[in-house]
Amino acid sequence: MDAKVNGSTTRKASPGKATILALGKAFPHQLVMQEFLVDGYFRNTNCDDPELKEKLTRLCKTTTVKTRYVVMSEEILNKYPELATEGQPTVKQRLDICNDAVTRMAIEASESCIRKWGKSVSDITHLVYVSSSEARLPGGDLHLAKGLGLSPDTHRVMLYFMGCSGGVAGLRVAKDIAENNPGSRVLLATSETTIIGFKPPSASRPYDLVGVALFGDGAGAMIVGTDPIPGAECPPLYELHTAIQNFLPDTEKTIDGRLTEEGISFKLARELPQIIEDNIEGFCHKLMGVVGMSEKDYNKLFWAVHPGGPAILNRVEKRLDLMPEKLNASRRALMDYGNASSNTIVYVLEYMVEEGLKIKEEEENKEDCEWGLILAFGPGITFEGILARNLTI
Repeated sequence: MDAKVNGSTTRKASPGKATILALGKAFPHQLVMQEFLVDGYFRNTNCDDPELKEKLTRLCKTTTVKTRYVVMSEEILNKYPELATEGQPTVKQRLDICNDAVTRMAIEASESCIRKWGKSVSDITHLVYVSSSEARLPGGDLHLAKGLGLSPDTHRVMLYFMGCSGGVAGLRVAKDIAENNPGSRVLLATSETTIIGFKPPSASRPYDLVGVALFGDGAGAMIVGTDPIPGAECPPLYELHTAIQNFLPDTEKTIDGRLTEEGISFKLARELPQIIEDNIEGFCHKLMGVVGMSEKDYNKLFWAVHPGGPAILNRVEKRLDLMPEKLNASRRALMDYGNASSNTIVYVLEYMVEEGLKIKEEEENKEDCEWGLILAFGPGITFEGILARNLTI
């Protein structure tokens, strides 16, 4: 449904369909420039292995990341030097740092999102909280609710250890809640830090260097609800039309994470990008078919893809024969923030809104994409996808 505003067409949300009403983000204070990362990391971990240093230097270039935010600092390492020592049982120290850090970032991102939304904290009826960086009872959902001053009547859902697919999984859950509870307003918050898996370099753990070169910290937030109220809250950004989840059988070991006394250890199989490439078309067709679109329409869509790494984006672009600009927002988010796990889809969507508004201002007659896909891939291997409508143009 479209409406005329000041002579131009503005799309209206479909009645009863969940929409994203606002986005917010937050980061720790420590900004890391990729060009200085290698020397700092090896200095902080008291390692002088030239082969490992050369390998990390190469990885830092291939990830395409330019800047990232991290909780880890020299102050933390001075207080907890055991974090940079091989084989030390440090899970308690890590969780003490992570639990506090993810709560602070989630509060800041949520407050930013609520300000943009234009309504009060008291109008939030549900909370969906996502993190793979903490472990505690009660969970981060309750600590976030307390920090924001949410009503004790707020209904809470917590999604732990879903990795990179967590942000879109949380959005799927928020959509279901909003559409099944008319009048509700759902706060989705994600928060992650890499301290839980920080380790010194080791030739026996080559994947750790990939993580050092690729991952970043931060938080994201969204307000999701149906039937936006004109004038009382900000106009909706995206309509969430259809959401699906699939897992690929016998791929449980492709993304493997384990919580040990030394924190979390991750392993990614080299074939991950190929597996995603081999299965992306069938997954997308399930969503596109809902509105009668086919593979001929790939470039008629907008694409909000979680940037797990440049290889994954390159494989998706190649298999679907996408125009290079289709993944601009994903590549930009990766360059500016690294792979921040569940948070990153929030940063991608923010960049997509920004790019859409720029097109609207500069090229009034340019054809825009009404329909698009929001995608992420995580442990399982799990595919999360949402068919969405862009309501900003």
